[in-house]
Amino acid sequence: MKVEDIENIDLKFLDLDDYQELKEAMLSSYLNMPDSYWKEEQIKTLIEKFPEGQVVIKINGQLAGVALSIIVDQDFMEENETYNKITGNYTFNTHTNNGDVLYGIEIFIKPQFRGLRLGRRLYDYRKELCEKLNLKSIVFGGRIPNYHKYSNTLTPKEYIDKVKVKEIHDPVLNFQISNDFHPAKVLKGYLEGDEASNEFAVLMEWDNIYYQKPTKKAATKKTIVRLGLIQWQMRPYDNLEDLLQQAEFFIDAVSGYRSDFALFPEFFNAPLMAVNNHLSTPEAIRELAKHTKDIVQKFTEFSISYNINIITGSMPEVIDGRLYNVGYLCRRDGSLERYEKLHVTPDESKVWGMQGGTQLKAFDTDCGKIGILICYDSEFPELSRILADEGMDILFVPFLTDTQNGYSRVRNCARARAIENECYVAIAGSVGNLPNVQNMDIQFAQSMVFTPCDFSFPTNGIKAEATPNTEMILIADVDIALLRELNQFGAVKNLRDRRKDIFELRKR
Repeated sequence: MKVEDIENIDLKFLDLDDYQELKEAMLSSYLNMPDSYWKEEQIKTLIEKFPEGQVVIKINGQLAGVALSIIVDQDFMEENETYNKITGNYTFNTHTNNGDVLYGIEIFIKPQFRGLRLGRRLYDYRKELCEKLNLKSIVFGGRIPNYHKYSNTLTPKEYIDKVKVKEIHDPVLNFQISNDFHPAKVLKGYLEGDEASNEFAVLMEWDNIYYQKPTKKAATKKTIVRLGLIQWQMRPYDNLEDLLQQAEFFIDAVSGYRSDFALFPEFFNAPLMAVNNHLSTPEAIRELAKHTKDIVQKFTEFSISYNINIITGSMPEVIDGRLYNVGYLCRRDGSLERYEKLHVTPDESKVWGMQGGTQLKAFDTDCGKIGILICYDSEFPELSRILADEGMDILFVPFLTDTQNGYSRVRNCARARAIENECYVAIAGSVGNLPNVQNMDIQFAQSMVFTPCDFSFPTNGIKAEATPNTEMILIADVDIALLRELNQFGAVKNLRDRRKDIFELRKR
């Protein structure tokens, strides 16, 4: 049919009145498989059991294509891999509304209507249905009708590999791959009588990136996450209580905007070193480390009372006589996690005698998985890539930089981390001066939230930015669902396109 002859295209639920037309359409579509059509009673059963799963496309009122499907449980599907068993010997008593997989029973377009991309419309409907019903995936056994031409020289796996790299054309498999389905395994003896495929089929899958595993907990996993970044002013404080009062002010402020996270900068508590300015620099920072336990305890209380996850930036901590740069994730449920700066700067090592830590991992939160890298660590791309492999969606970078040069290193590396790891990156630093604290004289910062650069995100990869070198808070919403779409459908796919056949990255 020519496009100019089309008056209207309708996607409709299959009705039993369509049966005779459906039967004729199947007979014309499967000429190499005579008498291969569904009986009227079978179609009636499908419509009664799962009406949403049975749709037709009509052009000018004439049936042009059909898609039939059922819902099954994944465990059942893995134990029953032939078409006969999946369909319950064509009775469809295997369908269950409590299943988690949409299984494709049938999809075809009548020969005279091919070339109009109607099959894509049917697949798109199935994807929308899968998302609407919160099912894990769409699965079906895909025929490989050209395989009989190569079966004497190629195994099914070799045949599929050659189809994927376009060395062999298989109209069915090529079409399914172009619609974002991926081959999962080869099925032997799948469809009895399918001589063109030598009775082999390919289990094809499409994963629903929006699937949420049902839970009995009275909570939902958030997809829109609100970040509260605290651009901290370095100023003199008489004591720890004054510093904590200022910290609570900011926590209260970002919590008032219903933020899910509050991010403090690296060494935000450095003003407390002023009282020990008469000591040597290594001694002064070790005195500062004595406050860390009390600060963490207070921040844990704040996280509960203000219902917010707090990332404490970083503080010095002495363990077994060694000085580390560490921070804590204070979750709003009262739990606590510790993270460490792995790469200390030459200045931290030379002036303070600071040691690099060894712990690196992504953290589970009620807003998904996050990673935290302190300042200089963000300039080592291997770290964030490991966190991305662990499922990180948001990378938090508390930092402290004195010059614009240092700030630019953190900023530019953070932007790169967002692109290469398909994640959001939030950086927060301190501003101002500390004239009475050795090695902490000046600070420069502009706190920001970075995104990947693709159509669903800002073109420059900047979601939000604070005013440079000014005390303030920065509030920004990030959509985790957009990261899932990027991973599957982005213009480029940095995580998926990695050449793992020639390199690997792993934690020791």
